[in-house]
Amino acid sequence: MEILGYIAALLIGLSLGLIGGGGSILTVPVLVYLIGLSPVISTAYSLFIVGLTSLVGSYKFYKNGLVSMKTAIVFGIPSIVAVYLTRRYLVPAIPEEIFSVGDFMVTKGIMLMLLFAGLMVFASISMIRKKKAPATTPTEPVDMVDENIDTEIDVEGNGTPHPQPKFNYAGILAEGLVVGTLTGLVGAGGGFLIIPALVLFSKLDMKMAVGTSLLIIAAKSLFGFIGDIFNYEIDWMFLGNFSAISIAGIFVGTALSAKIHADKLKTAFGWFVLVMGVYIIGKELFF
Repeated sequence: MEILGYIAALLIGLSLGLIGGGGSILTVPVLVYLIGLSPVISTAYSLFIVGLTSLVGSYKFYKNGLVSMKTAIVFGIPSIVAVYLTRRYLVPAIPEEIFSVGDFMVTKGIMLMLLFAGLMVFASISMIRKKKAPATTPTEPVDMVDENIDTEIDVEGNGTPHPQPKFNYAGILAEGLVVGTLTGLVGAGGGFLIIPALVLFSKLDMKMAVGTSLLIIAAKSLFGFIGDIFNYEIDWMFLGNFSAISIAGIFVGTALSAKIHADKLKTAFGWFVLVMGVYIIGKELFF
């Protein structure tokens, strides 16, 4: 089972390299069911693994000018604060036995796994659902002096501007707090929540939103993990090995991404995540 766990670590990174996300949603189930760690420790380790792999994955986007630092800061600060406080104080404060229904006791571990399974189901739906193509609009000249518009270099580096209108600061801050708290509880990056928020509230295009999301996920996950260092004994050797294998998967996935149709792969992966989410719910409640 441990060997399967390390193979899964490679697949986690492979998914991130191929489709730009998704793999982190499997980190906690892999750590719990294959490696045999407790749900609480697994969510802690997941934050480090997800944070480190996302940081590596964001480099290519940053190099190509597809990371909005302004958005990352505005969204990231409340998210980082929320995830740190959740891991440092909220998770340890949750009692080991929460409530019982007849002879069935709902423990902290069961609650975290059910919450995580619910997140998996929602994430899978976002991956399976077909995206509508955005309506095309005539190209308009961009006023490079306008203080309300930032420009970024596109993926080819040819200087094509990406207009970014004024933010909805209230929406971004609120979403950052919600995603940070959720990340702290379940140990997943929450990219499927962050990307739509960046498109809606920051008016970023999809490529810019993906790159910015990876940087936000990296920052909040790694800062959240700092809160766990004070509460749990960390097996750094295992964590380093698992993360290294996952990062190796990113490079393999990136190399294969030019040869594999990402949309079809994302849909298939979404169905796999959905089955896993339903399985976890069944296992925790009935088996």
